[in-house]
Amino acid sequence: MDNFKAFSSQLSSIGSQITPFASRTLQYTKEQLGQAEDKTQLPPDYIDLEKRVDALKQVHQKMLAVTSQYSNEAYDYPPNIKETFQDLGRTVSEKVHLLSSATTPAEAQAALTAPPSAKPQPKTFNHALARASLASSQLLHQQHTGAGEDPLATALEKYALASERVGEARLAQDTQIQSRFLAGWNTTLNTNLMFATRARKNVERARLTLDSVKSRAKGTTWKIPGAGPRDDQAPNSDELSPEAQEEIEKAEDEFVTQTEEAVGVMKNVGLTPCAAMVFDLYVAIIVNIATQVLDTPEPLRNLAELIAAQVEYHKKAYEILSELQPVIEGLQVEQEASRTKDFSL
Repeated sequence: MDNFKAFSSQLSSIGSQITPFASRTLQYTKEQLGQAEDKTQLPPDYIDLEKRVDALKQVHQKMLAVTSQYSNEAYDYPPNIKETFQDLGRTVSEKVHLLSSATTPAEAQAALTAPPSAKPQPKTFNHALARASLASSQLLHQQHTGAGEDPLATALEKYALASERVGEARLAQDTQIQSRFLAGWNTTLNTNLMFATRARKNVERARLTLDSVKSRAKGTTWKIPGAGPRDDQAPNSDELSPEAQEEIEKAEDEFVTQTEEAVGVMKNVGLTPCAAMVFDLYVAIIVNIATQVLDTPEPLRNLAELIAAQVEYHKKAYEILSELQPVIEGLQVEQEASRTKDFSL
């Protein structure tokens, strides 16, 4: 036991000379082994802020895991279809315009052929639906031999044009969401919340430093795990040396009264602020940061922008399809009337 006491004394002596990082590491290890005494407790308000910040971080992570898909143009593109360069070479409206002026099969085919420098068209569900509808319309037109136009082919062509407009509205929605929602929420997650996380780590480092100073001042040493010290060897604050007691009192006084002064002290190269001052300063900083993060209106404002973009898109889609619906119904009525007339002859 005498040898162990000597080793403990040596360790304490070394501990007073090692770097702040090593002191914190030593203090952390002692806490993990249950050998740390008088661990400095963080204020309840600070703990509450930590929980609220953690919740806000989880909210951002969960929402961004889904809404980040708005940055992927093809998030609703059917995975089971295969479109060629020719399919993607021109917009549907451009193809319809060229087809309307075509007078020969060769001109019609040229309208469907992509130019060499063509930019691939968007891969969204509505754009794919538009291209499929137009291609189907052309198949019916090519095989139509009766008088007039095939009503289904005409309807499919109109549906193709409407679907492309809906697809363009979806892309406009995505652009708005990227700039008005995703950018803001990513900034909050990757900047504001990350800065708060770093500040919290600084608080923990400052606390470990403060407690290591207290431990060193009291002469607290390592103990054999599970053995515990004898009563006559247990550290007692009443038995502290005047120097150790003075060091602790100084740290506690500065913890309360010199937070503002710590800012100026730490700016001076070569001066080391008291551990309690640093701890108190970091607690004040993180409380301020956490409060700003939690109270900022940006996340809610960004969410409102997300909903506004969705409303605008769905409203536009509704208007486009509502405009198309009576036209298609009119073609249906005409076809049924013509069919009834043919049967009556």
